[in-house]
Amino acid sequence: MAAVQHAPATLAIPRIPVRRIAASDLRAVLREGYADFLDKRGDLLFVSLIYPLVGLVAAAVSLGGALLPLFFPIAAGIGLLGPIAAIGFYELARRREAGLESDWSHFLDVRKRPAFNSIMVVATLLLTIFVLWVAIAGALYAALIGRAPTSIGDFLTLIFATPQGWALIVAGNLVGLAFAALVLSISVVSLPMLVDRDVGAADAIATSMRAVDANKWTMARWGAIVAALLVAGSIPLFVGLAVVLPWLGYSTWHLYTRLIDRSALPADAG
Repeated sequence: MAAVQHAPATLAIPRIPVRRIAASDLRAVLREGYADFLDKRGDLLFVSLIYPLVGLVAAAVSLGGALLPLFFPIAAGIGLLGPIAAIGFYELARRREAGLESDWSHFLDVRKRPAFNSIMVVATLLLTIFVLWVAIAGALYAALIGRAPTSIGDFLTLIFATPQGWALIVAGNLVGLAFAALVLSISVVSLPMLVDRDVGAADAIATSMRAVDANKWTMARWGAIVAALLVAGSIPLFVGLAVVLPWLGYSTWHLYTRLIDRSALPADAG
């Protein structure tokens, strides 16, 4: 009887080692990221203007009629999509590290990376989290305030001059903090890793969450830094994000290289 041949099973990637880092590492990666930004500031400003444009469009849409209560959730939630917007900067950082040409024309070359499908899986997950955040924020508004505002002034009065409004602010901030922590845990290592090497989405996410867990307080501090910079960049009609986003994108790449033992990753096949 002829032997039955089976397709070879896919070998699981060994558990990827993570490193412990300190506050001094955060200062270092911010310096390194800013140096990278200055080196390519013209190209990066050109590309990163896309992100403030998205923010302005989202703000304009949310300011219309019944969507006005969603203005703050959408404006704040744009930060949840920051890791997706930064994917192109991870690719430029990877190319620069490898000694390859890394001007703005390579920003979308991430689509050529071996793990691009896995990148899309993580990006879709982050988009889903963003939509869920907006839905929950809308539900909180409906439960605590209920009626739709008739104008921007009426909306501000409902939020800042009523007990229900302050309850909404407190509850919304707590829920938003939980969503931000989730996005940080999922994406801070996974997306740069997937740009860097051919790794599955599940392995990348699991490694990212282990890296955050191994550095709880340091990564909490990193999250606070990211939030502060995003707020500072968003205040002047999101225009400041044209500087903040590439700076954080490059800095996150350097953070990834400190958090992960890349010698344990598959060789770059790209």
